[in-house]
Amino acid sequence: MRIDNEIKLDFKDVLIKPKRSTLSSRSQVNLEREFTFKHSPLKWKGVPIMAANMDTVGTFQMAISLYKHKMMTTIHKYYSLEDWKTFRDAVSVSETNLDIFNYIAVSSGSKEEDFQKLQSILQEIPQIQFIVLDVANGHTETFVAHVVRTRLTFPEKVIIAGSVATSEMTEELLLKGADIIKVGIGPGSVCTTRKKTGVGVPQLSAIIESADAAHGLSGHILCDGGCTCPGDFAKAYGGGADFIMSGGLFSGHEESGGELVEVDGKQFKEFYGMSSSEAMNKHVGGVAKYRTSEGKKVLIPYKGPVENTVFDILGGIRSACTYVGADQLKHLSKRTTFVRVSQQLNEVYGKS
Repeated sequence: MRIDNEIKLDFKDVLIKPKRSTLSSRSQVNLEREFTFKHSPLKWKGVPIMAANMDTVGTFQMAISLYKHKMMTTIHKYYSLEDWKTFRDAVSVSETNLDIFNYIAVSSGSKEEDFQKLQSILQEIPQIQFIVLDVANGHTETFVAHVVRTRLTFPEKVIIAGSVATSEMTEELLLKGADIIKVGIGPGSVCTTRKKTGVGVPQLSAIIESADAAHGLSGHILCDGGCTCPGDFAKAYGGGADFIMSGGLFSGHEESGGELVEVDGKQFKEFYGMSSSEAMNKHVGGVAKYRTSEGKKVLIPYKGPVENTVFDILGGIRSACTYVGADQLKHLSKRTTFVRVSQQLNEVYGKS
């Protein structure tokens, strides 16, 4: 046993210090970024925000809406091959929509049946450029081996792999074939991993340390979880995140999955973690006796179309950039100084 006494920070522990700015309007901020990758030859340009690969978030309908803003959707892994074919045929009606496959990632686990299904989908729809290899614990040797196998099988694709929370595993997965490392153990709004297991690293520190490791190897990181508001997105980018994935903020919308229910005359949508008993009962026949549920289900007030949430997130990030004088998103981390705080907001009149 050992104790790491170094202070570890979460989004709630800091604010971004304002700096002198020459920008006169938020409209001057460019939120698009262009990336090249460590292993894949693909070049990608867009707004580096992703809807999470949860069946209550990462739907085909969400992908269509976020594509209009050049944002990505990581499609959940429980769509069948026939579902994918139907989606492909629907968007292929318009040639202008074919580019949508540059803004979609196909999700897969680490089991053999997951790998076989991934191969089938990519053989049928080779236009898909991004793969998400998503497991709860990316720190295992079996997962590293799976990343190696996937890279050898799909040398041209961009591979996102995780989740991890340390610089050491970020480096390991990059060296073994991943292009983007998914960072976050337990920070999600419907994840109970930290409560059930006591495991995790505060998300901002995990991002800072993993980004430092990744960028030294020409890799990238994806902040997965923990962003509760647009300001948290700005802090994640300020800490070095290249991409940000969100589940909670994209839940509850018209395009989101989850059943629409009515309670006392008000509409809600179901939202649950993918390690929750709800998800496991739905997709894998229940919670195995050797494990515990590490997620929960909540009801989200129905939010309508996702576009309003998109504008809120993007507007907040643009505003943060103007406060520190960054005219491009890629400059935000270079312009960021974090101030440690004990209080974020004045909530004398309640939360907003």
